[in-house]
Amino acid sequence: MKSNEYIKYITQTVVKYIDQPKDERKRHRMEKKDLKGPFLFRWFGVLPYIFYFGLRNKKHK
Repeated sequence: MKSNEYIKYITQTVVKYIDQPKDERKRHRMEKKDLKGPFLFRWFGVLPYIFYFGLRNKKHK
């Protein structure tokens, strides 16, 4: 990708973002945030996630 094409792409993306209403941008961020998994799962995999819920369930019993 040439530098002119890259600058054009970045400019279009920024203008598209700025043209959106504020509440639509906020809704889009919240939807994106909801799709992400929990921190432990994203950074360390499944095992710490299972361990955490195992301890949590043990405390509640």
